[in-house]
Amino acid sequence: ITVRVQKSVWSIGKSSQDMVTVEKIGGTSMSKFHEVLKNIVLGGRQPDSPDLYNRILVVSAYNNVTNYLLEHKKTGEPGVYVKFVQGEEYREALDNLCTLLIEVNRSFADIKLNQEKADAFIENRISEAKDYLDNLASVMASGYVDRTSICLAAREILASIGEAHSAFNSVDILQAHGISATFVDLSASDDPEPLTIDERIHTEFEGIDFSKTLVVATGYAKGTEGIMRSFDRGYSEVTFSKIAVEVKATEAVIHKEFHLSSADPHIVGPSKSVPVGHTNYFIADQLADVGMEAIHPKASKPLELAGINIRIKNTFEPDHPGTLITKDFVGTECRVEIVSGSDRVVAIEIHDPMMVGEVGYDLRVMKVFKKHKISYILKSTAANCIMILIWENENVKGLLADMQAKFWQVVMKPVAVVCLLGTNMIVPGLLYKATKALAKENVNIVGLSQSMRQVNMQFVIERENYKQAIICLNDAMCFRGKEKEPKL
Repeated sequence: ITVRVQKSVWSIGKSSQDMVTVEKIGGTSMSKFHEVLKNIVLGGRQPDSPDLYNRILVVSAYNNVTNYLLEHKKTGEPGVYVKFVQGEEYREALDNLCTLLIEVNRSFADIKLNQEKADAFIENRISEAKDYLDNLASVMASGYVDRTSICLAAREILASIGEAHSAFNSVDILQAHGISATFVDLSASDDPEPLTIDERIHTEFEGIDFSKTLVVATGYAKGTEGIMRSFDRGYSEVTFSKIAVEVKATEAVIHKEFHLSSADPHIVGPSKSVPVGHTNYFIADQLADVGMEAIHPKASKPLELAGINIRIKNTFEPDHPGTLITKDFVGTECRVEIVSGSDRVVAIEIHDPMMVGEVGYDLRVMKVFKKHKISYILKSTAANCIMILIWENENVKGLLADMQAKFWQVVMKPVAVVCLLGTNMIVPGLLYKATKALAKENVNIVGLSQSMRQVNMQFVIERENYKQAIICLNDAMCFRGKEKEPKL
């Protein structure tokens, strides 16, 4: 497999790369690479067609692989990283993972993945990781080095394995189908050069003639600042964004297993999940704030500032234009475009009779939040109480204990948040219609927030009512039948 191509007569920044698009393929889609090959890579083109090129594919690890390497993103089930940190048998866990990844290789034999080469590649990466972790464990045992730094380095090493595996396999499959493909391994496991992430991306992409090869890049990028340390599990979207900015892409495309829709199809059903069609970066920010996985908050902002539009497409509906995210779009019709939210949040309420009229009380609260490195989703205030909504994670217990030691009365409650989003929602009666729909289903509103821009109306509700609220609000505010899909 070609890891780098020969330098061409032009470099990044010249006219040839003005046609380049950068496309991010998620883990669920990567596990169905047969469909990716047919719908994304080929998309009706012939293997010798020049239309195949001027594209960069940024790939995630296969589905659940990063969960096995680190910890399960949703359940917290420990992976190899947790075993390493806790001093458990991580080598055996890596062996088990290697067996699993070789089974993944077998699933692509029918689309010409070279089994011998693919197995040798992942076996070498796993062996390399064992050696690195053994050395880190020895250094950590000495007591001379800060344990936190060692553990973060281990997390970086492990995170890089999944994307390297999927990218290597993808290039091998493409080449077997007669497509000129180049593997850009941003994980750089054997490169000791201390480059930042941006420097590494610039170095690896400089000089590639995108008109002659289809580039497949790892969603993990090695850098001195540590992409996991800086962005944690959203790192592949950040790599995708940085590559798009570096090559001045005409468009940044995200391929997901579903459209960006009016509501989660897993909750409301595919028949009532209407593709959005067109929205703007302000809405993208709101989605990122409530954990919408397709758009990491640190990924969308550089693209917006660079004037690069994002298109979110469904891997399994290649002929559908998807949803275009641009800087200035505002819908011509006043309506709710998306119902989103999360049931993995908690509400912290600070009550103090002495709060009334006190200047700077919020500042004292926020200093405690900053100390624990916790940001909030929404804040709602009354005369003598403040409710703050935050993500439910391992830092919450420490924050709560600190808050209870500093303030008169502090309570915490597991809740859910449901948001109505739209580029044009400035219309009387929208709040009435939403609350009426919730009341009809006997859903109590614990808290409410909306800014003057009126693009995001947030309802804090009881956690057990989350799915019910999504369904009823989608029905009342968004669903109009498939014939009403926006056209681009």
